[in-house]
Amino acid sequence: MLLAIDVGNTNIVFAICEGEAIRWRWRISTDGQRTADEYAVWLHQLMQLEGVERTLIDAAIIATVVPPTLFNLQRLCRKYFNVEPIVVAQGLEYGLRIDMPNPAEVGADRIVNAVAAQAEHAGNLVIVDFGTATTFDVVVDGAYVGGVIAPGINLSMDALYMAAAKLPRIAVEPPAEGLGVIGKGTVHAMQSGVFWGYVGLIEGLVARIGAELGAPAKVIATGGLATLFHRHTSAIDAVDGDLTIRGLIRINTLNEKKKT
Repeated sequence: MLLAIDVGNTNIVFAICEGEAIRWRWRISTDGQRTADEYAVWLHQLMQLEGVERTLIDAAIIATVVPPTLFNLQRLCRKYFNVEPIVVAQGLEYGLRIDMPNPAEVGADRIVNAVAAQAEHAGNLVIVDFGTATTFDVVVDGAYVGGVIAPGINLSMDALYMAAAKLPRIAVEPPAEGLGVIGKGTVHAMQSGVFWGYVGLIEGLVARIGAELGAPAKVIATGGLATLFHRHTSAIDAVDGDLTIRGLIRINTLNEKKKT
């Protein structure tokens, strides 16, 4: 089985995969100071609860956008699972070209999402990932050609709450049914600004990307808030919450013969 580790700025996802199937998945907050031993204790307890034996793991792959986490995650794989992990970086086989002036600048998470989307969908693609940042990644003719990075919605809300003394902390949700965009109170006004403002961001950037490409593109959304926004805009064609993990599975398959 494959241990796939996806390190984001906010959370780390550990998934145990068998073939193309994601069998188990756990999440922990990202902490660059967490040791391999701490990861091992936490993961061992969860695996025991599910009845998963450590010896079933015979491969591992790591994608991280937080460099300080890499050493201890590699150590986790080597010491506790006796496997040498693949690390998503330059020099791997991805099944798509990275058509960028400096491919090393492209975040590992964005490459992984593009790999999975390109393998599963035809034509031009825009992958929208609702994470700490909201990213838009563009795949054209089997090549990753670039994208857009915007502040994540939760990050924007936290900044608003912390910088404005009289504004409350609110949940990410549209105003209640029957209420329009024009706020009739502070919370209503904030909900409209945050939620419909992000819908406008999504629709506006998707439209501009399509115009720049000169051709339509299929829009695939992933991340925790993808389903919520999909319900409120026609700009998103499909939601795939497992896109990143499936991208890691595919990259592992393409590169398993290169493992040292």
